[in-house]
Amino acid sequence: MEFDGLVVVSDPCLQRCFTQADLRAIQAQYAGLRDAVPTGRLRLRDLPAALTSLGRVTSTAGEKENSSPEAGFTDEEWASVLKAVARAEEKPLLDVNFELFLRVYSEIQLRLKGGNKARDGGGGGIKRSSSSSAAFLTASTTTLLHTISESEKASYVGHINAYLAEDPFLKNALPVDPATDQLFHLTKDGVLLCKLINLAVPGTIDERAINTKRLLNLWEKNENHTLCLNSAKAIGCTVVNIGTQDLAEGRPHLILGLISQIIKIQLLADVNLKSTPQLVELVEDSQEMEELMSLSPEKILLRWMNFQLKKGGFQRTVTNFSSDIKDSDAYACLLNVLAPECSARPSLMSVNDLLHRARLVLEHADRMGCKRYLAPKDIVDGLQNLNLAFVAHIFQIRNGLSKQMKQVSFVDGLSDDAQVSREERSFRLWVNSLGISTYINNVFEDLRNGWVLLEVMDKVAPGSVNWKMANQPPIKLPFRKLENCNQVVKIGKEIKFSLVNIAGTDIVQGSKKLILAFLWQLMRFNILQLLKNLRFRLNGKEIMDKDILLWANKQVKDSGKQSRMESFKDRSLSSGIFFVNLLGAVEPRVVNWSLVTKGEKDEEKQMNASYIISVARKLGCSIFLLPEDILEVNQKMMLTLTASIMYWNLKRPTSYSLDLETSSISTSDDSASE
Repeated sequence: MEFDGLVVVSDPCLQRCFTQADLRAIQAQYAGLRDAVPTGRLRLRDLPAALTSLGRVTSTAGEKENSSPEAGFTDEEWASVLKAVARAEEKPLLDVNFELFLRVYSEIQLRLKGGNKARDGGGGGIKRSSSSSAAFLTASTTTLLHTISESEKASYVGHINAYLAEDPFLKNALPVDPATDQLFHLTKDGVLLCKLINLAVPGTIDERAINTKRLLNLWEKNENHTLCLNSAKAIGCTVVNIGTQDLAEGRPHLILGLISQIIKIQLLADVNLKSTPQLVELVEDSQEMEELMSLSPEKILLRWMNFQLKKGGFQRTVTNFSSDIKDSDAYACLLNVLAPECSARPSLMSVNDLLHRARLVLEHADRMGCKRYLAPKDIVDGLQNLNLAFVAHIFQIRNGLSKQMKQVSFVDGLSDDAQVSREERSFRLWVNSLGISTYINNVFEDLRNGWVLLEVMDKVAPGSVNWKMANQPPIKLPFRKLENCNQVVKIGKEIKFSLVNIAGTDIVQGSKKLILAFLWQLMRFNILQLLKNLRFRLNGKEIMDKDILLWANKQVKDSGKQSRMESFKDRSLSSGIFFVNLLGAVEPRVVNWSLVTKGEKDEEKQMNASYIISVARKLGCSIFLLPEDILEVNQKMMLTLTASIMYWNLKRPTSYSLDLETSSISTSDDSASE
């Protein structure tokens, strides 16, 4: 698990074997392995094949006669590894959690090192009768850490060169040469990554807040890196394994992983019903519509691809962007359906060589005006990330869906009011930022089985969940989902949530109003717990909403400014002036006052709101609101924004203790946010 930025495991001996940087990197690799499994559940017995399929543990050609078809180790050696790490209760069908994965990884490393000693006459290690042992143990890929794909690097460099070529700040540094490590040097000041985030989700970062001098000092670079990571979280990236120091050092595997996520978000931005309502063609009834709404963009893309393939008479169902497209048959059919006028000559079906077939597919895509994102060998090798990017770009260029939406009754009511949509987004991004094992794509659909909520509650209130009574997905029986949701409500009542009209059935049925209300209480509880953990700075006092309000007003007043907020729904907050003053009070150097407007006209308020969010993230605040939340004074988001600034300020080594005694605050009074 992760605690205050640290990756922590329950076994102290295992903890001492790795640095935090190593643990973060291994955690990222574990997440990649788990996500690559179609069911999302990595079993102990499947671990050897999963490791090998992703190239984590490989063998050399010289030892293939003794290795299993699935792995670099022989079956006997894998059995020995798993036997050494698995405890009595851990059976082959058990799901592999991060700690068990870490034990497997540690055992592999010990055996690899032992094998090298045996080769050098040092004794110990794995003993094999064949000479393949030494070849395997000295293979170049002997670690899960610090591996990057040159194909992916070349593809992402091509994307950056194409989309950012005209950027005023970056144009002199572009194009980047994919054959060198120029990309990782260019990201060391944080500017390129911030620009990429804005490219993926325009307006995420107010570029006035980016430090863009030609020569930045360490403090300014760190501000850019902090802004980048907090903004990446705010668009849905998983960054629990990446720190500002990693970006400053230009660590290739971590930077490439972050860039991959950002580009993926950009390419999949339109793969949803809101942006592309024509996707309704893919469903026949309301049940299918509910299923489509709960799918991730990747799964929707697969469904769209199979929908088009069916038009072309393709007999197979494509289930992934890896093994199912290696022979290029699916690509050939898809492109012929979408752009028959650009068909390849000779016909793909008359070509037997897989590389040649892949080359013809890419030539067809070129004639359609699609960027490649991959080389012929990447198709044949089944590189998932690049094939996903390729298909997503095809969808962007030509999705083949009808421009006239068919009129179907079950799409009525799909549109929500703007505030519900924004709140769903904020809570979804917040949940995904916690580092739980499940990534959610739709709050109202993905939370209905109760499992994700249990994971979240275990994060914000450790030890509160009775996992023996929990049902892990996939859950087919409705009453099992209800059991999970009933436990969620039970825990909520134990930690003093207001749940007068909320029951487990409301969550199972996907009641939007009640789910949002419950998530708000979870988010609020989380930030108050973070502040509570700083009690050494709060003179041992509990902290409530009104304390946050008083703290903010005191900071602004002590800085010599006159603005004040009466509550978290004070309409004067829409100008942005109070929050600019608060940010300037806790860190004077972070605000460029020449960029602050009077906040009188709507345009001025919009500029202030955008600037406030970026400056807060630049400081180190993890926040998920939008400028509209400030303009409309969404009191929930006003509380989280203020509390995040307070948390950042209080946890600084230079911060003074907060004396709540002098404020005569009743800890039971929570009227500030009602």
